[in-house]
Amino acid sequence: MSKARHGGNKGLEVFADTVKTASSKGPAPVHLWNPPYCGEIDMRIAADGTWFYQGTPIVRPTLVALFASILKREDDKFFLVTPVEKCGITVDDAPFAAVELQVEDSSAGRRLHFRTNVDDWVACGPDHPLRFEAEGETGGLKPYVHIRSGLWAKATRAVWYELAESCETREIGGTEMFGVVSDGEFYAIAPASSVEDMRL
Repeated sequence: MSKARHGGNKGLEVFADTVKTASSKGPAPVHLWNPPYCGEIDMRIAADGTWFYQGTPIVRPTLVALFASILKREDDKFFLVTPVEKCGITVDDAPFAAVELQVEDSSAGRRLHFRTNVDDWVACGPDHPLRFEAEGETGGLKPYVHIRSGLWAKATRAVWYELAESCETREIGGTEMFGVVSDGEFYAIAPASSVEDMRL
């Protein structure tokens, strides 16, 4: 497969300048852009949310946030999209990490707020649901919260422990389920009978 021409740090800065001129603060309107596919660039988002360019971590938070703002998912593939080009990148797991949890309790009920590693906040609910996946052969679970347009954030272990403290048990379809409530939605995690054996 062809490689997009963004070699070296200078190439990365040029690409960043293109992004800056194409978008303002917050996620860019990538759904409105339909540029030609320009191949893949040597950029990877590791399972812990760290961005790499040509094998080297991108340490500038502003640069990571800038690239995150033009991230787009199509089926199971990920791209950085500007008005003039679309470049494929590699994502090991989820493109974002949920690094902070705030629990809001009010008369209307409980709402969970998650902050991502690029400082975006989302309120868990119908537009930003939770999902849980088995973690390989460890018997553990991985929680994810939807951020936007098929892009998810995986909760860090610290956030997962905090989330577990907000869990409760409800009967779903005749089975007692262990789960968490946010914005009126109950997100089932596992049968209550198996919670003792579940590893976070």
